[in-house]
Amino acid sequence: MPTIKQLIRNTRQPIRNVTKSPALRGCPQRRGTCTRVYVRLVQIMNWANFQHQ
Repeated sequence: MPTIKQLIRNTRQPIRNVTKSPALRGCPQRRGTCTRVYVRLVQIMNWANFQHQ
């Protein structure tokens, strides 16, 4: 355990998380992380056009 004097002289440094891909930090699309999930409804065909075919 450090003394109070030692803690005043040099404070404890926070542990920094090292990223796996630092070059792609600003671009989540290229890194492959999913940012949003879209839900698409099934398109229903127009029954009037379908009967005339």
